[in-house]
Amino acid sequence: MSVLDNFDTWKEFLANRIEHAQSEGMSQQTVSNMAYEVGDYLAKSTEAKNSEEAVLRELWSAASKEERQSMASAMVKLVQNQGNTN
Repeated sequence: MSVLDNFDTWKEFLANRIEHAQSEGMSQQTVSNMAYEVGDYLAKSTEAKNSEEAVLRELWSAASKEERQSMASAMVKLVQNQGNTN
């Protein structure tokens, strides 16, 4: 099963990768920039595996570069905040 098959699994995977990146000394801005690159790759190169990914893909396609950067930053915050509330 791919981490993209289930949105909760994807968020958990992303949270783990962000935590690892920050433990290695990456700044929040660098993490957000990497999330942007991943989002751009996924939107261009993969098919949506679930309804959440389909919505994110549509939003990504409609957004400007600045809006996409905001979406990537928001996704990083989403998974970081979920880790803090569990």
